[in-house]
Amino acid sequence: MQLCKKSAVVFSDPNSAEANDSGEPEWDKKCWYAVSTKIRSEATASASLDRLGIESFLPMIRERKALRGKSGVTTSPLFPGYLFAKFDASSQFRAVAYAQGVKHIVTFGNGPSVVDDSIIQAIRGQAVSGAIECSENRFSPGQAVRIQDGPLCGLEAVFEKKLDGTSRAVLLLKAISFQARVVLESQLVANM
Repeated sequence: MQLCKKSAVVFSDPNSAEANDSGEPEWDKKCWYAVSTKIRSEATASASLDRLGIESFLPMIRERKALRGKSGVTTSPLFPGYLFAKFDASSQFRAVAYAQGVKHIVTFGNGPSVVDDSIIQAIRGQAVSGAIECSENRFSPGQAVRIQDGPLCGLEAVFEKKLDGTSRAVLLLKAISFQARVVLESQLVANM
């Protein structure tokens, strides 16, 4: 059986728990787990878990997308097909696994994979009004940028466009006698 302490996953080893003011180790049998949902059933699964008294977290992202030829703001799951649930795996595993909208609980090896509290808090900390805001127009066409990470780190380029429905950008690379167009994640690009 796994036991969790604040912001850490530990196994039932009494020597590894942090002690509270009374000197007793503080264990929490409820841990965060990743839950795979049925196609487009993230909200259904979250509501079903909530009805069972199980805390769930469905991170959402708000971004501007083109819908039927019109530009509009949409809110969708940050991790399509997944949500997080905090429960005691020894007593609530079956209830979660068979909840409406749930496909299965993500496992590695013999049991469910625990998600650290700090990861959940980091995602929640990015949310504004219940959703993570996706900054749409960080760059304008023709703007000089520098690649910050990856195999092309440090190279200068010219921003061409953002690909619709993704977080990728098309850049024009210029080298001594070479010119190429590359597609990179927008987060790897910075203003010069």
